[in-house]
Amino acid sequence: MNSVLSERINNLAVSQTLAMAALARELKAQGKDVISLSLGEPDFHTPDFIKEAAKKAIDDNWSSYPPVDGYGELKEAISKKFKRDNNLNYTTSQIVVSTGAKQALYNIAQVMLNEGDEVILPAPFWVSYFEIIKLSGGIPVEVPTSVDSHFKITPQQLEKVITPKTKMIWFSSPCNPSGSVYTRTELEALAEVLKKHPNIYVVSDEIYEHITYSDKNSSIGAIPGMENNTITVNGVAKAFAMTGWRIGYIGAPEFIAKACTKIQGQVTSGANSIAQRATIAAVEADPSAIQYMVDAFKNRRELVYNLLLEIPDFKLTMPEGAFYFFPDVSAYFGKTIKGKEIKNATDFAMFLLAEANVATVTGEAFGNPNCIRLSYATSEELLKEAISRIKKALI
Repeated sequence: MNSVLSERINNLAVSQTLAMAALARELKAQGKDVISLSLGEPDFHTPDFIKEAAKKAIDDNWSSYPPVDGYGELKEAISKKFKRDNNLNYTTSQIVVSTGAKQALYNIAQVMLNEGDEVILPAPFWVSYFEIIKLSGGIPVEVPTSVDSHFKITPQQLEKVITPKTKMIWFSSPCNPSGSVYTRTELEALAEVLKKHPNIYVVSDEIYEHITYSDKNSSIGAIPGMENNTITVNGVAKAFAMTGWRIGYIGAPEFIAKACTKIQGQVTSGANSIAQRATIAAVEADPSAIQYMVDAFKNRRELVYNLLLEIPDFKLTMPEGAFYFFPDVSAYFGKTIKGKEIKNATDFAMFLLAEANVATVTGEAFGNPNCIRLSYATSEELLKEAISRIKKALI
């Protein structure tokens, strides 16, 4: 029946993170004791003060269609949050609220890209960037990095891949999947290259901004000269444990924000009204309100790092943000372990699922074929057990 479907959908890859999570759930339903380290979802509940705001919104009958680009009160709160946390000066007319940051990214691609436009993707990159860009007619241009460079690109690498067809660069910092965080100095160096090419726009995905473990996250849009060429993407899913509430937002030059509102008006209209009212409470809150979650992630990071160091031939770097490790496992490629040949990272991830009952995600989905991604957004008990199983399966 594929011939009945559009070429667009036939050429679209399935999200590997969601596919592995679904497979893990299927195996659990069959009675297998699978530990899933595949999804980037905090194991905390949404903070009570946010839930109370949602309950009040229901009681106050916020049940009508919301404005396509978001409630004015929420956009005002986001504008203040951008200034407070990121030193970004976005007015409410430059902000669009969407059904998750993923929709925000799709909106951006749809309104910015024409057939053949090139989009630079420092690799590894979040799994959906590549397919969203392709779906919108763009050409992803991958820039490889490695553990040795802490999975960050250099200004020289950036300059080398820019062509007359380059329209955008997309990246996340803190990064999903590597956990790398660009420092202010590193962003300034990249900005110096980009300022020489004023027709290039930056998508800065900062959804993990509050989950950092050393320096505060820096925004490239706050660097002088970058404000008119940067689209800042954020949301409440990760830091506030609100993955199911589906609220993301952008700050962008006004003409881009208006274009995103236009397309959203034809596709989904405004995001969920109750979730928007709850999000006002989230973005108005001081980041210290969620520090307990960040502290827990930091402790898990230390635990997992030390445990992974005990596994032979895992090459890794200490992540500076988010809640992922992205070890290089290429030393296992070409080997046969317990009767199973490991040719690549996908084989390695499937081996761990079959042999250790631990779900991870292949690095191939993120543009790095030498790595796998492990999420540590689960309990210390499960993390210890999962990594013990991995170690046992490989030794």
